[in-house]
Amino acid sequence: MSAMPKFALPAVDERALVQKHAELVRRIAHHLAARLPASVEIDDLIQAGMIGLLDAARHYDGSAGASFETYAGIRIRGAMVDELRSGDWAPRSVHRKVREASEAMRALEQKFGRAAREVDIAETLGVSLEDYRQTMADAVQCQMLSLDAPRDGDDDEAWQVEDHNSPSPAEQLQGREFKKALTEAIGKLPEKEQLVLSLYYRDELNLREIGEVLSITESRVCQIHGQALVRLRGHLADWLSPPARRKPAVRLAKTSPKAAGSSGPAAFPDPQTHPV
Repeated sequence: MSAMPKFALPAVDERALVQKHAELVRRIAHHLAARLPASVEIDDLIQAGMIGLLDAARHYDGSAGASFETYAGIRIRGAMVDELRSGDWAPRSVHRKVREASEAMRALEQKFGRAAREVDIAETLGVSLEDYRQTMADAVQCQMLSLDAPRDGDDDEAWQVEDHNSPSPAEQLQGREFKKALTEAIGKLPEKEQLVLSLYYRDELNLREIGEVLSITESRVCQIHGQALVRLRGHLADWLSPPARRKPAVRLAKTSPKAAGSSGPAAFPDPQTHPV
């Protein structure tokens, strides 16, 4: 039996889709900007996102099963991330400090058999607690990009692995194994870090809103968020290896409960049942 042809949208439908989903671009841009330095212009994100939306309208395949909004959201966000990458706004020094912090966390946790405390990590790194917390805040900016779109061959941003539209059975199995490893790693985080990740990735609150929920400052939320990401990097070191050794799996950004639906156990705690 011959394969069914892809469903192509007429040009008029492409324009209608772009107009209808322009607000989606702005919404994603504002959500993304909440975790980026103030120097990043939101208009630049919107412009890049509109290009991603147009690309989505041109290439959308309605027979694949995904809704256009879901498909477009991925392309829009990807276009924005590409725009950020092209600006090279994350200094190498930040990546180095984040990597060193991750290694220190992992060593301390292996030594003591529990989540490493901030003061112990800072002491191991030979920096003040204030400087360490600033590194964690910087990690939010660095890890956001590495969660979604690492540069090929860049070990400092080796969070993402290849995502195929039609994965082989072996890749599907490894993808499920990675999701399981991620869920287990999140479960090992301190409760406050789990809660911040839950509010941010599952409930899609920005840092200011999370601060209001937890009665802490926005900067402190940023630090906790960064520390959680760096800690996850240590727990998932075997999965987040350089490309030559990387295991086929799925994008880390797609493994949150919101993206995974009901296919597996929830990775994040419920804010209603896990108060801080």
